[in-house]
Amino acid sequence: MAEPLFPQPAKLFAGLLYPTTEIYIESVSALVLIFGKIDLESSEIPFANTGYYREIGYPLFRRFVSFEKLIDRESIVSAKLTANKIELASSNSGKRKVNIDPGYMTLANVFLASCKDYSHRIYLRDGVYLESEYRYSSGEYLFWPWTYPDYMQKSYTDFFLDMRQIYAEKLKIKT
Repeated sequence: MAEPLFPQPAKLFAGLLYPTTEIYIESVSALVLIFGKIDLESSEIPFANTGYYREIGYPLFRRFVSFEKLIDRESIVSAKLTANKIELASSNSGKRKVNIDPGYMTLANVFLASCKDYSHRIYLRDGVYLESEYRYSSGEYLFWPWTYPDYMQKSYTDFFLDMRQIYAEKLKIKT
């Protein structure tokens, strides 16, 4: 019988979709109050991959932030539920002003949390699912058949490669 192997802590990040810099700053400030200091922030990336987020506004932009403090992987559930509360608190007449998707990084994968079930997602608890968005191999991130089209952009993978370097240094592992 194998003994349980507990994983290393993970690196928490959030991807934000927003129409204005003001909403972005407001949302990131709320995240920082809960999750702590940011150690990496992406540049603003135009987002036009789907009409799903039409209610938020137009044009939309994406930014990623990663947090300095590492997390236990199980805490992604509370991170997702917290992100949902921030979205709700900033909504106007039931319409979201921002979309916040938390996830975490390990040395092998980048995972996203979701409240929607799908064939490739694993149920965690409290209505939260997890999916692997990328796998890391030979110095690059590889896509899955279900990887979101915007996550295939070089600007995204470059951010996650930079984030992975910070994470590995925090773990004191040479990559």
